[in-house]
Amino acid sequence: MTAPDSAVRHDPLGAAAVGTLAEWVGMPSVSSDPECAAEVGRSARWLADAMRGLGVPRSEVWETEGLPAVYGCWPAADPGAPVLLVYSHHDVHAADPGEWLQTPPFRPLRRGGRLYGRGASDAKGQVLCHLWALRAHLAAGGSGAGRTAPAVTVKYLIEGEEEIGSVHLADLLAEHSGELAADVAMISDTMLWSLDRSAVCTTVRGSVTASLTVRGAERGIHSGAVSGAASNAATELCRLLGALHDDSGRITLPGFYGAVAGPGAALRESLADLPFDTGAWLAQTGTFAAEGEAGFSVPERLWIRPSAEVARLTAGRTDMPSLGLIPPEAGAELLLRLVPDQRADRVAEQLRAWLEARRRPGYRYALDISPTSSDPYRTPPDHPALAALTRAVGHAYGAPARPIGNGGAAPAAQLARACDAPVLFFGTGLPADRWHGPDESVEIEALRLGIRALARFLGELAAVG
Repeated sequence: MTAPDSAVRHDPLGAAAVGTLAEWVGMPSVSSDPECAAEVGRSARWLADAMRGLGVPRSEVWETEGLPAVYGCWPAADPGAPVLLVYSHHDVHAADPGEWLQTPPFRPLRRGGRLYGRGASDAKGQVLCHLWALRAHLAAGGSGAGRTAPAVTVKYLIEGEEEIGSVHLADLLAEHSGELAADVAMISDTMLWSLDRSAVCTTVRGSVTASLTVRGAERGIHSGAVSGAASNAATELCRLLGALHDDSGRITLPGFYGAVAGPGAALRESLADLPFDTGAWLAQTGTFAAEGEAGFSVPERLWIRPSAEVARLTAGRTDMPSLGLIPPEAGAELLLRLVPDQRADRVAEQLRAWLEARRRPGYRYALDISPTSSDPYRTPPDHPALAALTRAVGHAYGAPARPIGNGGAAPAAQLARACDAPVLFFGTGLPADRWHGPDESVEIEALRLGIRALARFLGELAAVG
């Protein structure tokens, strides 16, 4: 039985609801800053209280050796109904107030159709979208009288360390395997393409993060004494980074493309059908040029092809003039995005082999692979839960939903293994939301459409069993 249209004909996202999101966004739950640990805890308690306020029978804060997560569970009236586990996060990325122009990052401001503030889109807005959708689903009932329980059992796992690599997520999944058992998992930490394009994300890229350090001397040396004859760590690092891609934009790690699965015809056709405007995309993202692997469109490069980026580059003193010193050490942080059927552990080995083949005498090299790497994931295309979500999104937008991908990483493969269940993706972010950047915001209409889609999905999922 699907949710009747009357469940969401009224506006489910009035000023009071936006104010609730603004209250939460005002909490600086920055997981990467130890001084904000108390705020991350306050954010977790706020969310647990919000769940209880909605009527969720079980809502609690789960402590970890790091920062807390929040768990909620509302059982269905029918014990045989499907179980849905919703994953997202309540921690946020660090913010430099000096870079924000609309409003300080933790002083939310509604302007036009957007709410500005760190975490408004990534991902506090997405979390509350699920709670508001559950409220709409319960209010609908089958006869207009309302429900006392959802048509499916709904569980929530909202962690507090996603922005620092989900360092204790594996511990949570192992320790609470019984409470987190589900028939279907859903990650709400992804993006839409546009408000006027009905789409469902079916694949996310994995990631490998690494720190590469090159040392060429014991200490900084004045260039007047050795220039032209001494090893230069910064120059050597640039040589390595320049060799990371060939002239066609392909990544040069040995065997890297051997496991890159070709995109399905339906997905590539869907991406080709997207109304993509290069100029508009450049303006939205603040990018100066659309570059990457030759032979692929920008949406394809974003979602169905792997990538390798330099996320940070350091050499020499940045807090004072260079004083003419040749820096003894230079470092870079690398971020590789992976696609099915690549594996993070295998790509890490390829990165090590790539460096070994390029070492030169006179330098010391160090490569540190982050333990928080993740595998890519593709939702099983024939799973009935994906069909249910596709119908629900299409209903909310008033047009059939087409498959798209997501360029970022998510712990989908980890969740799928831990729960032994397929993973769906549903997000309300947009490229213009500026995730991790200054003036992050959320499009309120995207949340409104999300509520409609998710309320409908709960009924659709109950119908497929």
